[in-house]
Amino acid sequence: MKIHVVIGKNFGDEGKGLTVDYFSLLAKKKNKKCLVIRHNGGAQAGHTVDFPDKRFIFHQLSSGSFRGADTLWSETYLPDLYKLGEEINDFCTLSGKTPTIFADIKCRCVYIDDILINMALETARGDNRHGSCGMGINEAVVRSATNEFLLSLGTIKGMNAHDLFCTLKRIRKNYVPLRLKELGLDIKSCGQYGELLTDNNVLENTAEQMCRNTENIKLFSPDFLNHYEEIIFEGAQGLLLDEFYLLYEPHLTSSRTGAYNPDHFCHKYMPAETVELVYVTRTYVTRHGCGPLPYADLFDHSKYHITDKTNITNDWQGSLRFAVHGTQDEFFSAVKNDISGLQSKFTLSLMLTHLDETNGKLLTCNREIPIGTFTENICKEGLFDKLYLSQSKYANEILYKIL
Repeated sequence: MKIHVVIGKNFGDEGKGLTVDYFSLLAKKKNKKCLVIRHNGGAQAGHTVDFPDKRFIFHQLSSGSFRGADTLWSETYLPDLYKLGEEINDFCTLSGKTPTIFADIKCRCVYIDDILINMALETARGDNRHGSCGMGINEAVVRSATNEFLLSLGTIKGMNAHDLFCTLKRIRKNYVPLRLKELGLDIKSCGQYGELLTDNNVLENTAEQMCRNTENIKLFSPDFLNHYEEIIFEGAQGLLLDEFYLLYEPHLTSSRTGAYNPDHFCHKYMPAETVELVYVTRTYVTRHGCGPLPYADLFDHSKYHITDKTNITNDWQGSLRFAVHGTQDEFFSAVKNDISGLQSKFTLSLMLTHLDETNGKLLTCNREIPIGTFTENICKEGLFDKLYLSQSKYANEILYKIL
């Protein structure tokens, strides 16, 4: 069995969708059954997969879906069952395929009130926004920690729409006012979000859609991992947004964005396997959302005109921002921090994307480094075993080097 763990090295938007599509393509060429595991975050992810005649942005389905890879939501994933149906329909329309989704019964589910509270809070912060996507992830995490108001996927899958509506109504009555008070908010101060938080029709529609969409999900059993020859962990966001990487707090995400979740999963279910950790980065750095972005002032906008069709300007995260990489020590520091204390056996790889946008050079605070020189430098560093290079949007054009 081969196991790849795809991790964004920076603030997200590095090319994780492309990377997962690449490893899924390799599995398909070898006629190997492939499983992609979503293990952190939820529907806020936007992983793009491009083909010459189509493109798709994956949120909750795996980015290996075009290659026939199945999707698994591990227990640390936070699905939005309401939104799932639209993504499945869009994918089926474009691909003609029906995706297979498995999920752990312990998945904590996001629901509409999490999203509304998230939006109200971020709006109330005004100029001090944290950069949230407004998708309710942190609110679901906080609510789930109460246990009394936890919405696990296993529980929801056993309910009909009426029972789920009653459960959501109970949470709204007994939990939401307390949470709003804790945040310094109240229904009236929440404006349009407050109005929706008192509308039972919203909950009825939510419950109906959530129950309908659970029909697309099969429950996970550890035994079925033996049916797969290739397993790919698809991370969301990037290392610098990890909830415990405190350098950039409070502008972080409420999840583990690096190797932590995959390591625990592999140690539990596949302890004998060696894992390839693949850290993905553009030749430059991006950040979509509030918070510090070191070396943004050194990015030459007049020289590099970059168009990103996925990360469009929006009310929650603003515009996609650009920067250059830091020093060599800074380039490797987050990776070194991420691999400390892992339980699984692993090898390290680096995926360098968007080479076509910077004329085959890595942009750093000191200089622009040609890819040949960069390869020599990381060989001397001795941290990585493989280097993958992407000079286009397409997985079938990726090259790799043994270091």
